[in-house]
Amino acid sequence: MASNTSMFVTIATTLSLFLILTALAESRVTVVDGFLKADSVTCNAVYGVEVGDDCTTISQAFQMSLGSFLGINPNINCESIFVGQWVCVDGSSAN
Repeated sequence: MASNTSMFVTIATTLSLFLILTALAESRVTVVDGFLKADSVTCNAVYGVEVGDDCTTISQAFQMSLGSFLGINPNINCESIFVGQWVCVDGSSAN
């Protein structure tokens, strides 16, 4: 019986750690007063990436700074942006 309980605790701990690491990798997460808090993003308009686009050209086309573009697209990887990918071009990020 103790072995089953120990195995359950190990699995639960591993799962919890996995979920925390996934949250940190997939979104902008900060620690506030010892708790994980994800930044929220509101997107009002999207754009489908076309051939030749990159993060800089898209942000310039929509007259925003690269920092603003990245702020409303927190999960974007500018190194692997692809044709057909939807990106936010009008929005706001809030803490």
